[in-house]
Amino acid sequence: MQLHLGRLFDHVHLRVADMAASERFYRAVIGAVNPDVAFRKTPHSFSADELYISAADGPVSHVHIAFQAKDEAAVKRFYEAGLAAGGRDNGAPGLRDYHPGYYGAFLLDPDGHNVEAVFHGAAKRSALSVVITADFPA
Repeated sequence: MQLHLGRLFDHVHLRVADMAASERFYRAVIGAVNPDVAFRKTPHSFSADELYISAADGPVSHVHIAFQAKDEAAVKRFYEAGLAAGGRDNGAPGLRDYHPGYYGAFLLDPDGHNVEAVFHGAAKRSALSVVITADFPA
């Protein structure tokens, strides 16, 4: 089995109240910023790269996650797709004063998690993803 993963964190696990609403939202916003990301689904969860989402067996916890966008247009697509898929506005696309060139947009997902897409400006990456080859079942 081969996994192509990013480089920033190992995983983010969200426990959500409504799996169908969350899957609709995350498929829309991730597809908007990076349509090449593959989703995996089990009867009780779904995941995309380092993002793992399952049904909450208690209260949901609110977190902030940010997806890397390839350009400002991808940030705008993320915002529009998220609103159309049930997300709520938490900051329209635009430049932020975090550092020069920081262009982001913020949405609240169906459980109130703060979800961002950010483009940090022109940059060269050493690789598109990290390739992990493992001997465990898919």
